[in-house]
Amino acid sequence: MAIELVVLDVDGTLTDGKITYTQNGDEVKSFCVKDGLAIASWIKLSKKVAIITGRNSKIVERRAKELGIEYFFQGVQNKQEVLDELLQHLNLTMQSVASIGDDLNDFKMLKASKLAFVPADASSYVKEIADVILSQNGGNGAVREMIEKLIVYENLEEEYLALWQ
Repeated sequence: MAIELVVLDVDGTLTDGKITYTQNGDEVKSFCVKDGLAIASWIKLSKKVAIITGRNSKIVERRAKELGIEYFFQGVQNKQEVLDELLQHLNLTMQSVASIGDDLNDFKMLKASKLAFVPADASSYVKEIADVILSQNGGNGAVREMIEKLIVYENLEEEYLALWQ
């Protein structure tokens, strides 16, 4: 069965896991544009992307909108539960899901996914259950690497490159 849905954690995967606060109390996060291009490309290939994150952040909400990510859930305590509900809504099964996460709150979601990816700097506990340990750290192209591996896995290289030729 084809991978139809990519599920992304945020802190430690789309970002380097650091949270910076300004003197005014504003939160600052940095995102890798390479990840963004790959996410946008995956969506252009008529695939789906969801963000499921434990924290609440207007910055992440803005990034999701910029990238056209339709399924966005924040402040989530049980990521697997939210994913199960999303799959029911989309009429998909876990056999069509690839996910990426870096820490213990991603454990259940990663373990249940058909393909589980973790950044190079992920917790050793989630590395043990990962199908793929990426060479890139979170926030530094790990999501791009994941999606490009999925492009090869799904035999979509021609369509992927055609988006940009």
